Amino acid sequence: MRALVIAAIVVLPAQAAFADPAADAAALSRVEQSFGALTSLRADFRQTVTDANGKLVESAEGSMSLARPGRFRWDYRVPEQLIVSDGTTVWFHDTELEQVTIRKAADTIEGTPAMLLTGEGDLKTEFDVSDGGTAQGLDWSRLLPRRPDGDFRELRLGFSKGQLRRMTMLDRLGQTTELEFVHIERNPRLDDSLFRFTPPPGVDVVGRAPAG
Repeated sequence: MRALVIAAIVVLPAQAAFADPAADAAALSRVEQSFGALTSLRADFRQTVTDANGKLVESAEGSMSLARPGRFRWDYRVPEQLIVSDGTTVWFHDTELEQVTIRKAADTIEGTPAMLLTGEGDLKTEFDVSDGGTAQGLDWSRLLPRRPDGDFRELRLGFSKGQLRRMTMLDRLGQTTELEFVHIERNPRLDDSLFRFTPPPGVDVVGRAPAG
């Protein structure tokens, strides 16, 4: 989940000059309603990463699936990578490097925006939510992490008619990652096999799956 676990996104909507309690309440409601009724999700995505000077560092595309709580699959077509979690273990498969990295799921997504998608964290506990204005034809909610030691400092969620369309994350190094979701299916029936992974023969395996 390079997009959510490791990275961040592009032009941020302008912050309102003054706090507006009603607008902030609406921003929180957008997030709660979008994720509150979510049990599963399938979509294609496009991702860009820019550095602190606005220079494009990376672009990628692929498809994603998730089943709450905790399970997800990100298939990167360009470059070819796969990230899978069964809710306990996360596998990162880099096809070009012929390497699989195994991590504990809780440690990987804790304190990250991935918690929102996977349903593993509490919105109000983890984030301060405020109105992010309107830009790119979307209504934006601005989320600031309450934890001071996280890898990112700001998350923006762009909605259209209550549907999440974009995620933008700014990390503490000034790098920005943007995810745009298309061909979105909410609450589809997903096969459990999507969220299981066995390292293919011949690859280097780094780390071990959690016991039990």
